[in-house]
Amino acid sequence: MPTYAIWNNKGGVGKSYLTFQIAAEYARTHLGQKVLVIDMCPQANSSSMFLGGMERGEAALDELGGATPRRTIAGYVRERISSPYQNPRVGAAYLTRPHDRNGSVPENLYLVTGDEELEMLASRVEGASRPGPDDAWPKVHQWILDLIDDVRQLWDVDQFTVFIDCNPSFGIYTELAMASAERLIIPFSADGSSRRAVRTVLSLLYGTTRLLGGERSEFARQLERFKLRVPGIYFYVGNRLTQANKASAAAFRTVVNSIGAEIYAVWRQNPNRFCIHPTGVGPPANTKAFRDMFQFEVADANTASVVSGALGIPIVALTAGQHTIAGRNHTVNQSQLDKQIPNIQELVSRIE
Repeated sequence: MPTYAIWNNKGGVGKSYLTFQIAAEYARTHLGQKVLVIDMCPQANSSSMFLGGMERGEAALDELGGATPRRTIAGYVRERISSPYQNPRVGAAYLTRPHDRNGSVPENLYLVTGDEELEMLASRVEGASRPGPDDAWPKVHQWILDLIDDVRQLWDVDQFTVFIDCNPSFGIYTELAMASAERLIIPFSADGSSRRAVRTVLSLLYGTTRLLGGERSEFARQLERFKLRVPGIYFYVGNRLTQANKASAAAFRTVVNSIGAEIYAVWRQNPNRFCIHPTGVGPPANTKAFRDMFQFEVADANTASVVSGALGIPIVALTAGQHTIAGRNHTVNQSQLDKQIPNIQELVSRIE
């Protein structure tokens, strides 16, 4: 039952957009199995897309957040705060099927929606992980694993695929997501700040230090102490990369390769930090093989990307022509779709 976390310690890299596209396409191409998305981000951007975009999706979020109890991840977190060390087996009650509100999303995809109330509950979740029994920290950090197991019991299946959209900041909810995921997808944009963010990801999750004697992250130390798993890097994805002229393409390639070199250095020192793809080819033996397995790039589809997210229509289902957003018409060109659709399809074909 593979569980993927989509995270970078930097906002604006298209994390939620990528979650929406990957999970929707994965569900479309795996109609025989259920797909679960857990939105751990207070901004709930991916939830809004799954539920129909900036108008229908936002209205659905208001409805779900206004229910008693809230049918969101915050509703689940509230119940776990009341029962922090004993699973009350309530996780499946917070499922929503987006297809019931947004016919563009496959029927076999289910969602636990994000919720802005997560921010207000964060200090209480952190507090639950500190006092109490000696194993308070691991018990709290397995809340999302408990939720996934609750859903498994409801569906009465052994195998389904989970995608977790994470909060950019490395707060308590990102910790919960990372302690529950097996595989990590790191989106990045082609700029210097993304390179620093990728370094931070490696430091926070794996305790990697660039300087001798540098401080290791508390999260990494706690995972080791309690023998909890840490997700292996499955992909680092250059997301919505600009491809304009030869000069700009060369500049982007330089930055992308620099970020790749940073991650390749980790592979050389700690290959156990990665999840080898089940392709039968085995671990990469050189730089090219490493990039072929772990690096991926998604081109920017410009207006088509914006329309896809704003209307909650996965890019592979979006059609060229006029689309109305907030009362204004916008034109999607076939050339824009031709840029990104093959990227998303190939990326998903390489996800187990």
